[in-house]
Amino acid sequence: MGRIRCLIYAVTAAVALYSCSTTRVLQDGEYRLQKNTLEVTNDRKFNSRSVEPYIKQKPNASFFGWNPFLNLYNMTNGKGKGWDKFVRKVGVAPVVYDPDLVESSIDNITGHLEYLGYYNSKVESEVSVKKRRVKVNYAITLGKRFPIKELEFELPEGELREEFLKDTASVTIKKGSWLSEASLESESDRSSKYLRDRGFYGFSKNYYFFEADTLSCPDSAILKMSIRNYTRNETEKDARPLQKFYIGDVSIIHPKSLKIREKILTNLNTIIPGELYREKDISNTYSRLSALNVFSGVNIEMNQSDTTTVDCSINLTQSKLQGFKVNLEASSNSTGLFGVSPQLSYYHKNIFRGGEWLNLSFMGNFQFKFNDDVRSNEFGVSAGISFPKFLFLPYRLFKGAMPRTEVSLSYNYQNRPEYTRNIISTSLAYTGIIGSRIYYQFYPVQLNIVRLFNLDPAFFKSLEDNPFMRNAYQDHFDLGLGGNLYYTTNAEVVPKTSFFYTRLQFDIAGNLLSAFNPLMRKDANGSGMIWNTPYSQYVRAEFQVGKTWRFGKNNGQALATRFLAGAGYAYGNSTALPFEKHFYAGGANSLRGWQARTVGPGTSPMDSTFVIPNQTGDMKLEANVEYRFNIVWKLGGAVFVDAGNVWTIRDTGNRNNALSRISWQNFGKSIAMNWGAGVRLDLNFLLLRVDLGMKIHDPARAQSWVGPGEWLKRDGFAIHFGVGYPF
Repeated sequence: MGRIRCLIYAVTAAVALYSCSTTRVLQDGEYRLQKNTLEVTNDRKFNSRSVEPYIKQKPNASFFGWNPFLNLYNMTNGKGKGWDKFVRKVGVAPVVYDPDLVESSIDNITGHLEYLGYYNSKVESEVSVKKRRVKVNYAITLGKRFPIKELEFELPEGELREEFLKDTASVTIKKGSWLSEASLESESDRSSKYLRDRGFYGFSKNYYFFEADTLSCPDSAILKMSIRNYTRNETEKDARPLQKFYIGDVSIIHPKSLKIREKILTNLNTIIPGELYREKDISNTYSRLSALNVFSGVNIEMNQSDTTTVDCSINLTQSKLQGFKVNLEASSNSTGLFGVSPQLSYYHKNIFRGGEWLNLSFMGNFQFKFNDDVRSNEFGVSAGISFPKFLFLPYRLFKGAMPRTEVSLSYNYQNRPEYTRNIISTSLAYTGIIGSRIYYQFYPVQLNIVRLFNLDPAFFKSLEDNPFMRNAYQDHFDLGLGGNLYYTTNAEVVPKTSFFYTRLQFDIAGNLLSAFNPLMRKDANGSGMIWNTPYSQYVRAEFQVGKTWRFGKNNGQALATRFLAGAGYAYGNSTALPFEKHFYAGGANSLRGWQARTVGPGTSPMDSTFVIPNQTGDMKLEANVEYRFNIVWKLGGAVFVDAGNVWTIRDTGNRNNALSRISWQNFGKSIAMNWGAGVRLDLNFLLLRVDLGMKIHDPARAQSWVGPGEWLKRDGFAIHFGVGYPF
């Protein structure tokens, strides 16, 4: 009954929004633009979507024809206060049809088609009106295209001619290619860059001239591609020699207040006096010096000093070199359990006057109930230093942005009612960037030493019938390697436009140590030991993919999505993942209807072994959708849905194994779901948020579907405070 009642509520709300008029707020004589369609009449293979950006007026976005925020806007009462102010702020106003923009769109489309090589194309609009809603169909008849029958090059004598002829195999315009302004512009951009990288300072696509003869050969074109010693904006009297340039004087200027070793700057500089001018050397130098993160501005000026020489001046502006960062997450649920996770970090970006970054971090994680002595305390401290070079390899081997070498050391202490845990960790990492969108971290060495003390006898005895958990909660020695690969289409800290990203993390431990297993002492289970501690052997990976669409006025609205999948598997010297490598769900950045570590695994009930919840698994799946919108001033709102869980993927030997282990039979039942709403305060340099998550489907309950009447009752919701967006 609970599931049916929940479904009825959802359907009722959807129908209420769906049935509301989408034209109620229109004035007399106005119509809502409902839809644009594109129809290409004479070529089914043509991608009509490539023309969509050239339509001047777009209808409201919709999901399968429905936009609830458009319906909400039309629920205004016209009073300008209270409810009316809310629906106008959160909702989306209808797009009012403008016939003048249709005519502008036709001109835009026709011009773009000609740019693509479809000459004398015909575009007609067909407008249909129904109940104050307008649909516009753009019928396109593509114009004639001309294949290139012959291609001729006209080049000036000298060094440029020689370099150009070496590159003819790479020319993108060939016999049989379609003639178009787009392809000519693309080739002139490519070719001019090639020549600038071979010494031709100041050379650009404006030195290229194209002449197409479409009359001599019916239905085809004879193309003549010329490079002249004057630009398209000049005449023959402005002609000048096109010759190679060499680097003259190079100066690097920075504020005297910045104490930095000059050798670091010269090592990062790839613009060398006496060498041939190459544009990519300038780009590489800019990337290297910017990545040092010591300068707020890097300005490289090239000035011609004589007929064959250009001087270089590199002007550097100092940035703030040190400071503090504070992060805080807090949460509470309806059972009265509170969690607070503060973090304080100090950074210095030039600690040894060579662009070395120092990071010191202090963190805590505290869980407790008021008027209750039971609590969990966790403290951690870490120190890391990053060098602006790849240790053990010379600078000259890297042509682009330099990778960095990071060395870190950390200590973590956790005191729970069931045990006390100490972790000492250290790692060596190489980090860098490929192009402008791919970031990587590679850890050739990762070492963790974990010790457990003060195990509660009752807790240890409770693990007797669960060998999976018993093996996870023991001392272990973890030596291996790992990595992190991240790709994004927008590298800004807080992107203001739509963007896509994906991240892959992986860890592999114990394989090198396993080669020495025959020489090691063994414990009672036959596992090899180092320093009287079994070493861990496992593989673990986590994959994320997400996309955020920005839209509306000033991109003030966003639809953010994320999917996450992770799994780990122990083998060889281990029968279970170390417990700090387990996956968990819930919290400010996960399933927000639950606190961290209170979900799963699978459909398992809460494990009473732990006084403070610690539900984990060795596999995780999660999906999140969040709609973000501005409210007033710097205040924004959000509505979100989260779904997912953690599971075990091997036989744990526990009586609840069938509930916790992932399988096709219980997969649907084991998906935890919540919805919620939040408030964000965007201070530009800092974003603060509060989220209220309410459970929709709780796999641990006998009656798993949670109706609206239970959302704000005990064990029905969680409140989270966080810094920054959840994803």
